[in-house]
Amino acid sequence: MRLLLTFFFVSIVFSSCETPKESADLLVINANLHTVDDATNGADAFAVKDGKFIAVGNTAYLQEKFSATETVDASGKTILPGLIDGHCHFYGLGQNLQVANLVGTTSWDAVVEKVSAFAKANPNATAIRGRGWDQNDWEVKEFPTKDKLDELFPEIPVALERVDGHAYLVNQKGLDLAGITAETKVEGGEIVKVNGKVTGVLIDNPQSLVDAVLPQMSREGAVNALMQAQELCFSFGLTTVNDAGLNRETIELIDSLQTAGDLNMRVYAMVSNTEENLEHYLKTGKVKTDYLNVRSVKVYGDGALGSRGAALREPYSDKDGHFGAMVTPVSKIQELSKRIANAGFQMNTHAIGDSANIVVLRAYEEALKNVEDPRWKVEHAQIVSLEDFDYFNDKILPSVQPTHATSDMNWAEDRVGAERIKGAYAFKDLLNKSGRVILGTDFPVEQVSPFYTFYAAVARKDLKQYPEGGYQMENALSREETLKGMTIWPAYSNFEEAEKGSITTGKFADFIIMDEDIMSVDEDKIPNLTVGATYVNGEKVFSKS
Repeated sequence: MRLLLTFFFVSIVFSSCETPKESADLLVINANLHTVDDATNGADAFAVKDGKFIAVGNTAYLQEKFSATETVDASGKTILPGLIDGHCHFYGLGQNLQVANLVGTTSWDAVVEKVSAFAKANPNATAIRGRGWDQNDWEVKEFPTKDKLDELFPEIPVALERVDGHAYLVNQKGLDLAGITAETKVEGGEIVKVNGKVTGVLIDNPQSLVDAVLPQMSREGAVNALMQAQELCFSFGLTTVNDAGLNRETIELIDSLQTAGDLNMRVYAMVSNTEENLEHYLKTGKVKTDYLNVRSVKVYGDGALGSRGAALREPYSDKDGHFGAMVTPVSKIQELSKRIANAGFQMNTHAIGDSANIVVLRAYEEALKNVEDPRWKVEHAQIVSLEDFDYFNDKILPSVQPTHATSDMNWAEDRVGAERIKGAYAFKDLLNKSGRVILGTDFPVEQVSPFYTFYAAVARKDLKQYPEGGYQMENALSREETLKGMTIWPAYSNFEEAEKGSITTGKFADFIIMDEDIMSVDEDKIPNLTVGATYVNGEKVFSKS
């Protein structure tokens, strides 16, 4: 009896000394975990509470430490931090889902066929818009003309946007509404004419004349656009998007939808460079919530290479005497740089051609002389003179889109020649200079899939696995560099590295689950990888099943 009582007493003592388990909302175990955090290399589990990671470590230890409302056994599946698109047009993607989709058309006839089908499906439309044509994909690689559109649609305006967003083809009705004639002059672009007659092709700034007279999207349409874009992005594992150019009205709509809990995508919103936007945001200051960050201005330096709007120092190799054009004048970029720096905002400038890049780099250097940790970005940094790479550093960061290299490689050298192409799409050189390179897609100019971005950065091939051996492989990135360029580096460029970009205790619990390991799978399988589930704040927002 004495032994029995002793055993009972000891049992009570030991049970009373057991440490009670901590509570968690979610426990994920047995994962092939890529945390993008050196401190947790080798971890295979994490716990989440109140939307944040509260522990990252070993499965057995975390199971013993935490009692979770929900446990997910990853069974060896790969988990990555939520992916960040460093440069895209999130709202524009949603808008494009509601117009004629011309991506992938291989001829002008195919474009006309798609536009006609869209018009038939939308008989009550008061205007027809489309996007995605690219004459470089056609057998006849020349700009189309409006003649066929005039014939088919004499009473309704039609505006068809080139894939890069830097050219429109507009029918005569649309030109008439916009007041565009052969005599119209617009600085920062071109109204293309042949034999003195307007062809309907408008490059860069003249597009705004058409935008001003076409019907604007309703609030309901804008909400639908944002929700559709979110659904598509979540399916590809994107949990933060850097939207490169938004007006105040759209930013405030995004904020209202996020506040209501309808829009769960995190948005780093670059304010479009208009006087109205600048007057408001530079005076009222930055906007920061868990889902929205407004602290930067998007400026257009020049146009695009595909439409020969990129500003070059020497003439285009395939068009005598043509240099492209600055969309924003040099003096204005210099003025904006100082104004934005004085307001404590970040400046992110589109620069494609070598002339535009040096204009932007010089303006940045001057404006940032006495600014600590500005993290200003050159968006695209596509063609940089070899002697100008030294401008990139920890103050001036390159934000590039790897699929541009593989989309453009078949014709880019025709545009700029053998010497200038050496400084084009030079991601590794840019990384070596700045210490970071921010990766994005530029969707809907390119496809939404971040796995196309990953493949183009690492393999330097298109989706047909061309060219064998890769394009300009000296500028390929490693898989580790590419993953950082899609997670922690864009988070840093957004001043958000303390809250996202890695699976780290204290950060938002944004992560994705994949069936295959992007860090070890056969290279040519990367574009076809899929996301099994996407989580934001530890809540599942997408599931493939």
